[in-house]
Amino acid sequence: MKNKKANKGKHLTLEDRHNIEDALSQKFSLKAIADRLEKDPTTISKEIRRNRITSRRNSTTDIIGCEKRRECTMKNLCSKSCHHLCKKCPTLNCLKICPNYSPIKCQTLLRFPHVCNGCARINGCRSEKQYYRAKVADANYQDLLKSSREGIDIMPHELSKLDDLISPRVLKGQSLTHIFANHHDEIPCSERTLYNYFDQNILTARNIDLPRKVKYKPRKKAPDQTKRVQPHRLGRTYDDFKAFIELNPETSIVEMDTVYGRKGGKVLLTFFFRKCSLMLAFLMESCTQECVKTAIDWIYDELGMDVFRNSFPVVLTDNGSEFKSPESIEYDDKGLERTKVFYCDPMSSYQKPHIEKNHEYIRYILPKGRTFKMLTQEKVTLAMNHINSAARASLNGTTPFKLAQLLLDASLLEKLSLIEIPADEVHLKPALLK
Repeated sequence: MKNKKANKGKHLTLEDRHNIEDALSQKFSLKAIADRLEKDPTTISKEIRRNRITSRRNSTTDIIGCEKRRECTMKNLCSKSCHHLCKKCPTLNCLKICPNYSPIKCQTLLRFPHVCNGCARINGCRSEKQYYRAKVADANYQDLLKSSREGIDIMPHELSKLDDLISPRVLKGQSLTHIFANHHDEIPCSERTLYNYFDQNILTARNIDLPRKVKYKPRKKAPDQTKRVQPHRLGRTYDDFKAFIELNPETSIVEMDTVYGRKGGKVLLTFFFRKCSLMLAFLMESCTQECVKTAIDWIYDELGMDVFRNSFPVVLTDNGSEFKSPESIEYDDKGLERTKVFYCDPMSSYQKPHIEKNHEYIRYILPKGRTFKMLTQEKVTLAMNHINSAARASLNGTTPFKLAQLLLDASLLEKLSLIEIPADEVHLKPALLK
């Protein structure tokens, strides 16, 4: 690792800020983040506090509680006919007009990490919420960088003297190069700066008085070709995936994704086997890296190392935050490699189209907006059995289950309780799980 002094004075980049945001979500310590970026901990702390943003409340009734609630004795704020204490008002309207209202402040915001990123109590918290967002922080930095350089670095009397020297000669048809060559001792700036002064219209003469400049079109800026490579994607990009498959064309590919119910509730972790169109789904309590690891560890323990390696040699997934810990997916608790994980390009779900398309079958049974709260793994497995027993035109009229019996390890179907549903009994409606 480089000495921190080598980075002293260097500004944080967008990639650095993304690393800070990821580290806060994973509950890294201040020192760990500073060491990761080779910066002083004070720099990281100031960056977070300077650029944290307050989240918007979801509704006008979602008001932050008052920290003086316990000792408050206020009455009749909203109506003289009301005889209840204002703190017991069910509408919370009294908080809007109470002169002594003081919103609850979370102690976490007063010390590191200073933000709610990664907080386990975020869903039930009634305090004001503040977050660190890399893109917002970088936009603030760019605005500050721009505003700090606005204006001109010259005193008013010097500008007046410069204008008296430059403008009359320009109006005579002299070029700035000619003027600068003959009067450079009297001009307190460079020739390039003179052109900038003309662009800013701070001299009596204007750009239109420069005979050659008005003929030139503004130069086009080349688009920024640099792409931020996130740590979890190193060696696991979609290009790396294509290169690996080209070298190992017989390798089976499994696509992985998640299906949401209502926000903040249970989710489904889904797998799609490209060679037979079989889909698996496993219920998770929440959409986190820990839950993904727990689900994959369970599958690994159920199938055994050999069957898991043969069935899941390569996993292709998206860039969701729940999948950003590739080591926990690729390796078991003993450090043995059990699969390889690759990631699609950002905003490129078309690179794993099969599982995206196959999620339609899940939505037949579990429509969007429906909560997964009452689901159990047994019900999810039942739904998958019906889905995998439906004949597909893309499979020439056969079912994913029958192809899986031919192409996958037989013990996988048995150990995961996958059975074929008779053709006339296949049910793909919400009533199946009632």
